[in-house]
Amino acid sequence: MGINTERDIEANLQIGPTDAGMVRLFVEGNGIEIPMDFTPEEAYEIAEEIMAAANRVSGSKANR
Repeated sequence: MGINTERDIEANLQIGPTDAGMVRLFVEGNGIEIPMDFTPEEAYEIAEEIMAAANRVSGSKANR
């Protein structure tokens, strides 16, 4: 199992602030709930990583 391994699993992702001043990524699927809390600084880092990955994918599709 890895980042390139496809799975036929449906899940919902919710992202939002918590009352404690954290940013929560909440994943729910197949009877499992995974709350992940991050500081605002960590959330910015994650957002940068997501944008960098999206840019790499967009760039690779443009080169086809």
